[in-house]
Amino acid sequence: MVATKPMDFRKGMEALASLVRESMGADPFSGAVYVFRAKRADRIKLVFWDETGLCMFAKRLAPLA
Repeated sequence: MVATKPMDFRKGMEALASLVRESMGADPFSGAVYVFRAKRADRIKLVFWDETGLCMFAKRLAPLA
């Protein structure tokens, strides 16, 4: 699932899991991947549950040429 609005990129995985629950109305522990983007759209964070714990993946995107 992809969040439609940019979010504060200082948030950690627990705060993002809360956003999934409150804003998206979804279960952050379902195994689905939740995608969040920064305001400038140059960074993304993915949050997901992998049966052993909550995981967060962050990536800085390369600028377009």
